[in-house]
Amino acid sequence: MELSLDIQSASGSRRAQFQIRRVYNLGSATRDPAVAVPHQEEVAKEGVQIALDVPAPRIYPMPRHLVRTDDELFVHCDETSGEVEIVLLVADRLYVGVGSDHTDRALERTSILWSKAVNANILAPVIWPWEDVAARWDQMVLRSWVDGRLYQDVGVNAFLSPADMLAVLRQRVASMPERDFIVFGGTYVSVDKTLGYGRRWEFALDDPAGGRTIRHGYDVINIMDEMAPGYRVPLFNPKRG
Repeated sequence: MELSLDIQSASGSRRAQFQIRRVYNLGSATRDPAVAVPHQEEVAKEGVQIALDVPAPRIYPMPRHLVRTDDELFVHCDETSGEVEIVLLVADRLYVGVGSDHTDRALERTSILWSKAVNANILAPVIWPWEDVAARWDQMVLRSWVDGRLYQDVGVNAFLSPADMLAVLRQRVASMPERDFIVFGGTYVSVDKTLGYGRRWEFALDDPAGGRTIRHGYDVINIMDEMAPGYRVPLFNPKRG
């Protein structure tokens, strides 16, 4: 799969094409395990059971076609929500960016893996070379908004460093490629500790010391709303007998 992204570096900006071989989403990828607990509790209130017996950070291998830079996302129900996340792109070098792991919460009650696979991972189309930002990385901030309301607000220092994320992957993934893969680095509890639903999601990685920000947004469109009354198939198979 090919992605076209803008590389913003200290020497200027340029467009580049990347061939992506694998995608991995992480869960509970925090430096202090206790920091991940509020988000675990947040989803538990919605009936989502995390496999806590699997050591954190949990790794969710994803189909590579899910990573998109689109500004629209088509879904089948209103119970979906975004999650702002650090994104690592390992190619000719390490790049960092920001994305939203948009999750179907209704399906997540049945399977976290499948809930992540039915919607795209939205990636902001701008990335930074790691060496340009490494010295001030821990000063950066992740934020997201739903329908204009601040939804998440957290420093990147809450999460494992990019080096530690990659070390975990290389230790636990048997067929890990050397390069040409993407990592979504896990998320953080919402500001009001309740999952949010809405039609407009925005997310950002702010570099206050460097005076720049990566920001992107997308509209969520429930395509089931297009169906005329009486012709809408059920989201889940009806029980018979």
